[in-house]
Amino acid sequence: MSSKAVIIAEIMDDVRRVFHVVNEQSKKAKRETGLTGPQLWAIKMIGELSPVRVSDLAAKMYLHAATVVGILNRLELRGLIKRLRTTEDRRVVKIELTDAGKEIVANAPQVAQGLLVSGFEILPLKKLQDISACLEELVKILGAQELPPQLILSPAMNLGSMKGSKEPLQGTARMG
Repeated sequence: MSSKAVIIAEIMDDVRRVFHVVNEQSKKAKRETGLTGPQLWAIKMIGELSPVRVSDLAAKMYLHAATVVGILNRLELRGLIKRLRTTEDRRVVKIELTDAGKEIVANAPQVAQGLLVSGFEILPLKKLQDISACLEELVKILGAQELPPQLILSPAMNLGSMKGSKEPLQGTARMG
């Protein structure tokens, strides 16, 4: 087997491994909590940051605020979070977990998105740029440049965060 064929085989195996881990962790989260991966990730982040403003939560999750609001609406309907208006400025809304939300966070499995973000955040800039360039090439190979970024194993889209979008994520630097 040529060295190029060996490298392609290794890349394909690594892509399979990534998809497998993300799929298995999402299924486990759904089975154990009844929540999608993005919903579980959101309540885990709220648990860490609480009380937290929607814009700050969105920035920490590297998602557009409109996307996070949709996730929060579903969590609120399930009684897992509550929205609180601050006394200083009634326009500012902070999010907290309810007791039911805290219970889920305490017993919930890891979330693939959270593992990815925390792993990326500790990498040096050069390595992040290399990963970004490689993933951009993978997207081109698949012809997926025009697809809106759907959250991992969820029907929700990350609104307003397509490459080339004029509206960057709040509080985060955009690469690429």
